[in-house]
Amino acid sequence: MIGQELIVTFVIVMELLKLDFARPVEGVEAFSTTRGEVDGRNAYSGVNLCDYVGDDALRVLDARITLAMQLGVDLDDLIMPRQTHSCRVAVIDEAFRSMDIDKQESALEGVDAIVTSLQGVVIGVNTADCVPIVLVEGQAGVIAVAHAGWRGTVGRIAEAVVKEMCRQGASASRIQVAMGPSICQECFEVGDEVVDAFSKARFDLNAIVQRNPATGKAHIDLRAANRAVLIDAGVPSSQIVLSQHCSRCEHDRFFSARRLGIHSGRTFTAIIRQ
Repeated sequence: MIGQELIVTFVIVMELLKLDFARPVEGVEAFSTTRGEVDGRNAYSGVNLCDYVGDDALRVLDARITLAMQLGVDLDDLIMPRQTHSCRVAVIDEAFRSMDIDKQESALEGVDAIVTSLQGVVIGVNTADCVPIVLVEGQAGVIAVAHAGWRGTVGRIAEAVVKEMCRQGASASRIQVAMGPSICQECFEVGDEVVDAFSKARFDLNAIVQRNPATGKAHIDLRAANRAVLIDAGVPSSQIVLSQHCSRCEHDRFFSARRLGIHSGRTFTAIIRQ
């Protein structure tokens, strides 16, 4: 009976949303997790891999184990930072992999983007309305992932990632980008202080800001803003794919802090090079 129960547990399949690049890249897979079966009374249900948002630690561990098994990697191969809306980028290399777990956790504290050339390593970020960005440069074998909320977008975290990828041997002109589920412009209402932050950072407000005629409130297109940052960093516009999924509109499929509150789960968006 115990053996049978274990078999049932191990065949559970986590539903993943595949993220496609403008052109297929052999050996590279990018995806976002979906919530799966949702209990409307629990803002952490069903699948949450983020361990610092108040969810039960055993539930988070179970989700991570399930994903690792599904991807055919070890649990230690799932690498995600503890994000703080910074613009810090960490490089995952053999030196990082040789660290003990405490040093690895310290190296990923306050990090919002990861770059690596290693194979078999799943690098990802957790979001609940912010824009998750995956990047790949197939010729150089460099992959990356970034978490871009409005603060990270204003700080041009996507540009910092491109620069780090280039330091690792990539060429900006060959980088392909896909964005995972995030809040849409219609849902992303902000105060004028946020608009001012984008203005001071010299974003083209005409391209990313709309006003609701009924309320006068500003709505920012975070996807378009990050697309502009990537283009300025040298990534061709034809190689940037935006997501059509809104986390707030589709809160039954993806986590949304705007809809569920900050005490809720997070969508994990990741990339792996086999």
